[in-house]
Amino acid sequence: MKIKKLIDSLDLIYYEYDPKTNIIKPDNKYCNQHTQREFTKITFYLSKKHIQFDVLPDKAIIVNGKNSIMSRIKRAYNSIAEDIKNSRKNIFVLSNKKVKWAKNIPLFEIKFIKKDIDLEKYDALIFTSKNAIESINSFNKSWKKIPAYVISPQSAKLVRNLNGRLEFVGKEKHGDKFAEEIAEDLKDKKVLYLRGEKTVSRLVDILKEQGINCDEESIYENNFKKIDKKVNFPKGSKIIFSSPSTIEYFFKNFEWDNTFYAISIGQTTAKHFPKNIKPLIADDTSIEACVQKAIEVE
Repeated sequence: MKIKKLIDSLDLIYYEYDPKTNIIKPDNKYCNQHTQREFTKITFYLSKKHIQFDVLPDKAIIVNGKNSIMSRIKRAYNSIAEDIKNSRKNIFVLSNKKVKWAKNIPLFEIKFIKKDIDLEKYDALIFTSKNAIESINSFNKSWKKIPAYVISPQSAKLVRNLNGRLEFVGKEKHGDKFAEEIAEDLKDKKVLYLRGEKTVSRLVDILKEQGINCDEESIYENNFKKIDKKVNFPKGSKIIFSSPSTIEYFFKNFEWDNTFYAISIGQTTAKHFPKNIKPLIADDTSIEACVQKAIEVE
């Protein structure tokens, strides 16, 4: 608990602590000056607290653990065993996003909506989706000059990777609570929420109730994609739903089996399931976190 509390206090984005292995793991999809800063930050604080650690070849940091040849062999063996075990699990992502151990069944396509938006009149931008960040970046690069308030570390990584001005990363990771988190800091600022065409969040309403001048623009849409080939979900499949739309699209293509497990990316999405389906909610608003939740299901 001491290590977890310390790591949480560092507000990391690219590194995550795994209490099962006592390893602080980097997100290997990113390798830039920001990941190096976080690596330095972690090792500095561990040294300052006189906590023993070793650096592994992939820049992961093992805390209070052995790094002998035998322990390295054991970790490698455990990693291979975990890969084999998890790859046998029937985990399905209903998009084309590639995530380790998950199979893809794309039920929608994202289409960016190009708009003429005068971003210079805003003091802050709000993002609750990586799609919105990618969309605005495709047609208006000036967003990078404006402080960005994002709902999760996954969105934060993208902002930094695109050299945007990351101002705040949500702790709660759910739309309505995220609005409450940022409300105080956004007072007396003119704010723009960039989102998808369909939204079920009360984020804008909550901010306006707090007296915040908040506009919103939809800059991408989520279009249904009919599956042409037959797909068979094995009994006990773990199916990941990343939005209310994916729930709708799933039932346009498939029927639910009582042995299936539904994994919801967040509480808002969870509210849109049929009454007979009780989803498990991921610990973070990312597909990666959904896959991790699916792996935990036995």
